[in-house]
Amino acid sequence: MTDTKVAASAPQPIRPADTLGTPSDAPSGTLPVVPREYLLPFALLISLFALWGLANNLNDVLLATFRRIMSMSDFQTSWIQVAFYGSYFCLALPAAFFIRRFTYKAGILLGLGLFAIGALLFYPASQTMVYGHFLVALFILAAGLSFLETSANPYVVVLGPEETATRRLNLAQAFNPLGSIIGVVIGKVFILQNLNQANAAQRARMSPGQLAHVQHAELAAVMNPYVCIAVVIVVFWIAIAIARFPPGSDAGALSSVGDSFRRIFRRKHYTSGVVAQFFYVGAQIGMWSFTIRYVMVNLHLQEAGAATYYLASIVVFSMARFVFTALMKFIAPHLLLLWAALLAVALLAVVIFVGGLPGAWAVVGVSGCMSLMFPTIYGLALHGLGEDTKIGGAGLVMAILGGAVLTSVQGRASDAWGIQASFVVPAVCFVVIAYFALRGYRPDASGAARPLAARAGA
Repeated sequence: MTDTKVAASAPQPIRPADTLGTPSDAPSGTLPVVPREYLLPFALLISLFALWGLANNLNDVLLATFRRIMSMSDFQTSWIQVAFYGSYFCLALPAAFFIRRFTYKAGILLGLGLFAIGALLFYPASQTMVYGHFLVALFILAAGLSFLETSANPYVVVLGPEETATRRLNLAQAFNPLGSIIGVVIGKVFILQNLNQANAAQRARMSPGQLAHVQHAELAAVMNPYVCIAVVIVVFWIAIAIARFPPGSDAGALSSVGDSFRRIFRRKHYTSGVVAQFFYVGAQIGMWSFTIRYVMVNLHLQEAGAATYYLASIVVFSMARFVFTALMKFIAPHLLLLWAALLAVALLAVVIFVGGLPGAWAVVGVSGCMSLMFPTIYGLALHGLGEDTKIGGAGLVMAILGGAVLTSVQGRASDAWGIQASFVVPAVCFVVIAYFALRGYRPDASGAARPLAARAGA
């Protein structure tokens, strides 16, 4: 297949099913990852990946934070992830409809606006000191992230040759953990280090006035970073609003949504990808949600000390993503995905059965294995969807619901069996991902997208 020069005025669409003979899971050789004419929009998109990485990983700090502030169980704190990733599920399809009707850029701007509003709502929530109000703020914030991911991920995929789509998405996603690192540092320094160290029993002995005073100071520490983040989001909103982006709307040239759904769900590799993504996000969020708790129990540290291992996990995740992106030039993405999933299962055996310091470092190591999984599953699943890429991308974002469902399951398991045994939940998830990498990713020609010429009326 020859490398077709991308037109400067619009993103090159993913080519339809007639390209299945040279799938995007092959090593991508010397084709450009990002065509020169798209470098500026690609750079601005990279900033979005970092921003939602920051928000995602602040969530994991919030679990440990609210567990101490309000003396909650692991299952109760897991509702933070239920609200957050449940919002992703609810808003991904409306986001896809929105960008089909308008453009990727419009979806990005709406997403940034909701992101900022949700972050600002942390201020009134900190004043009422009601857990449910924080969950509402997180739901709105995550609604914005759902629009951002539904817009930005497929936009990155189509900003260049299909043969380098998976590498391009891995490159963009490599900047996601840089935001994650910033989020963990913010959480560690400005939230966890400002928590009162009184445990649940000591808080129960406080008078209502004393407890309210302590909680108000702690919740103010939670609120301050989010309000500052909202200000940063507004700056990015303005920058993207005035920047020139290639138009990315298919308005006027699209088949019905029902036709799109019927086509994409007849593509076995796509449906397998949605399932794999559901289990991957469940594994990732479960790993990171309970890393701090695991380290606290196994190494007898307080939240701020245990967060150092969580920060190490994000650093390893970030570094490994760049390594895997480079390796994809020589090794097919599905093979790297398979090896990473099997290694993650082996490391989780150490986490579950050994514990202690080896278990803590094994938790860190699993993050390195996870680094390539989301964008690789995403890229393999979207291969060959053609005009259905936006709806297909929305389905993969909706699969983020796994972060809500499986994190809640792991929280229940932790309360029932202990934090160490609860890591059997992500271990099962990685087995599912290994199967996708071995067999499920293989594309077939069923339910193919309509050829581009047919869409043009030729």
